[in-house]
Amino acid sequence: MFGQRLVRSEARRRLLLTLEHPHVEFLNQTRRVSEEALKIAVDYGIGGRDALVFARFLQNKIPALLTRDRDLLSLAEEVARVGDGHC
Repeated sequence: MFGQRLVRSEARRRLLLTLEHPHVEFLNQTRRVSEEALKIAVDYGIGGRDALVFARFLQNKIPALLTRDRDLLSLAEEVARVGDGHC
């Protein structure tokens, strides 16, 4: 969000609105999620933060991932195409 060249106060306002949305959930990071994220990072060559987000998504069986993050969208498409094999 801050990389979109918004004024910081506007970026904060938009993020706070997003956090108030009823479909936004906060999920804990567990050892199991961390281990799965490491496997995902190695298997798909993605960074640690994206791997953690995706591992939480899989571990918690979240039915939809709403994001504009192209790396996460590409990963979701690849996992769906290849078959998940994770979790």
